[in-house]
Amino acid sequence: MDILSIVLIAVGLSMDAFAVSVTNGIIIRDLRIGHALKVGLYFGVFQALMPLIGWIAGSQFKEYIVSIDHWIAFGLLAFIGGKMIREACGEDKEEGVEGMCEVAVSNQDTACENPLSMGRLIVLAVATSIDALAVGISFAFLRVSIVQSAVLIGAITFAICFAGVYIGHKCGCLMKKKAEKVGGFILICIGLKILFEHLGILG
Repeated sequence: MDILSIVLIAVGLSMDAFAVSVTNGIIIRDLRIGHALKVGLYFGVFQALMPLIGWIAGSQFKEYIVSIDHWIAFGLLAFIGGKMIREACGEDKEEGVEGMCEVAVSNQDTACENPLSMGRLIVLAVATSIDALAVGISFAFLRVSIVQSAVLIGAITFAICFAGVYIGHKCGCLMKKKAEKVGGFILICIGLKILFEHLGILG
């Protein structure tokens, strides 16, 4: 897998974390650079760890399914991408953009009273990086430098989430659902690329 594919996968995987970061930016009143750094660090670290864990797990049984590894990689990426798009479209039907913003802001007085608490950030970071675990399993079936890939995924997620906090603070929820749809589309495209390459359709 080439470096561009890894970068695109990293961008796709980071869209869930970006959407959460946008929401955090909305509900943080006195935003400082340290707040954005903290959010980006939590999401970046967990997004880097999960592919490593998935790769270790996948490496244990990859020799038994090497003949269908490309189908597994495609299936995982397509499933994750489709889930992201479906969830984003489903939430769009349930409530408009203004409604999402109102919910995010109102949460400041309820469950999201402290959006920067360690416990809350860990829970969100784990929840948004589960997809990266599945991608790590697919990496075990491909010729991928897992350490380089994990570091790259973590770094890109950190940068995107850092920016997401500021975007949320300035622009509200306008980009949240679009980001999830774009991320899902990217992952599906990478899955198709892997499948077509192994089938000889692409060079």
